[in-house]
Amino acid sequence: MPNEGSFDASLKRSNEIRADIKVNPGNYRMLTGDRPTGRLHLGHYFGSIQNRVAMQDAGVNCMILIADYQVITDRDTTEHIQDNVYNMVMDYVAAGIDPARTPIFTHSAVPAENQLMLPFLSLVSEAELQRNPTVKSEMEASGHELTGLLLTYPVHQACDILFCKANIVPVGKDQLPHIEVTRQIARRFNKRYGKVFPEPEGILSDAIEIPGLDGRKMSKSYGNSIMLGATAEETAKLVKKSKTDSERMITFDKEGRPGVSALLTTAALCTGRTEADIAEEIGEGGSGQLKRYVTESVNEFLAPHRERRRAFEGDLDYIKDVIHEGNKAACAIAEQTLAEVREAMGMVY
Repeated sequence: MPNEGSFDASLKRSNEIRADIKVNPGNYRMLTGDRPTGRLHLGHYFGSIQNRVAMQDAGVNCMILIADYQVITDRDTTEHIQDNVYNMVMDYVAAGIDPARTPIFTHSAVPAENQLMLPFLSLVSEAELQRNPTVKSEMEASGHELTGLLLTYPVHQACDILFCKANIVPVGKDQLPHIEVTRQIARRFNKRYGKVFPEPEGILSDAIEIPGLDGRKMSKSYGNSIMLGATAEETAKLVKKSKTDSERMITFDKEGRPGVSALLTTAALCTGRTEADIAEEIGEGGSGQLKRYVTESVNEFLAPHRERRRAFEGDLDYIKDVIHEGNKAACAIAEQTLAEVREAMGMVY
């Protein structure tokens, strides 16, 4: 039997919940979201957005958070943040998120959610925060000193999850420590003051590895990402300048040929074919033929998304309404939860 806190135990619970969602989707509320640090790309689509739409359409109660405050955990500026938020909402809605069923909100606009930070901070020790591996890795990646906000990042995420009493959160394996902090905070609050919060479970995302065009992780900062809102011409230009190698025969070999293999994976995700099948078809056609195939595959796959997105680009008032309504829905939920918290703590005067 797997250890309660082990990855195997988390995976087992995740699989059980996935199976139950098919039968009882209404028993679940899912909280998920992104930091608005730039435009969304193919990695976001296949890594998370596709799954959110599937959960929504299966009947799960979903909420999508645009984590604008969390941008400043490791950055010195909020330049372009408003533009990033608007573009993020355009991509969500173009991808199939229905704001009438799935509120999209920014946590800077939900004061009652952020107020939960105060009681929650009293439930964790400095040592526990210092030990969190995700905080350490994010600090090292940013090159910044450890700010108070970055140190308490997992507690802020607990506020994001618990204010709406979400009981499932889609995560990658490396984010499980964050979920454990949230579960710990819920458990300690319930024990100290009375039952208010569920202990959420991490739903482990299917391990789709989405490489950038250079074989590294797809990331805005590496400049190796195909943006969902890019034009067909911009996509073609980006694919054309991607690095491959001098070998003419196209084969799938992630370790030995990262550039070629990344292009094959991109095409495979967009067409539903396997990398090996595409490589065999191109054969001696070389990197030129491979790049043409990737460009056509990506542009064909994204064409409907981009067409819907263009309509939203011309109707910014609609996008602002989506955020306004999402913020209003989140505020109502947060205020109700905060009232329950104050009641449990005997702080109603």
